[in-house]
Amino acid sequence: MPESVVFAVFSVVMSCITFPAQSQVALFDGKTFNGWEGDTVKTWKIVDQALTGGSLTETVPHNEFICTRKSYANYILKLKFKFSGTEGFINGGVQFHSVRAKDPAYEMIGYQADLGNGYWASLYDESRRNKTLIGPDSATVRKVLKANEWNDYEIRSENGRIRIFLNGTQTVDYTEPDKSVPQKGLIALQVHGGGKALIAYKDIYIKEL
Repeated sequence: MPESVVFAVFSVVMSCITFPAQSQVALFDGKTFNGWEGDTVKTWKIVDQALTGGSLTETVPHNEFICTRKSYANYILKLKFKFSGTEGFINGGVQFHSVRAKDPAYEMIGYQADLGNGYWASLYDESRRNKTLIGPDSATVRKVLKANEWNDYEIRSENGRIRIFLNGTQTVDYTEPDKSVPQKGLIALQVHGGGKALIAYKDIYIKEL
């Protein structure tokens, strides 16, 4: 059989094969810090199967992050979060496409899906441009945010386009105009310094695209 015919037959067969989509995987097993690194002595604990950072009795001295040991590029990230706080700046967030800073070493550089009053479900550029890149209007946040309860958070990142969803409602649709900004990096969870705050994250799943 001529090579051209063999190739044509092969192409037809391959076009008929359906390859399964990448399924989501758990980034946190609810029991151990496997796959994560950060201050697990003072700041981060596992409480009721949730990664929990901060304190309600002592002010968090500075930003603290617990981050994945693996870097990711295009994906859908889903998790749940719950806040509680008594005084000071009550804030947290989910870093992505990020790296650990060198000075100070506790900081991170990269995108953050922000959390906290005035920042809910907005896109912040942590330790780089140091500003909110885009965010939802406060009316949208008031409608969907469940104060002091578990909330669903979703981050979709694909080839420079970033979307954020809070309890199923899209709050951000941003396309990065600067091609030099990395679109791959670590994922991290933050408790912000300057407040007596406790923030918990659980049911953390990723589906790579």
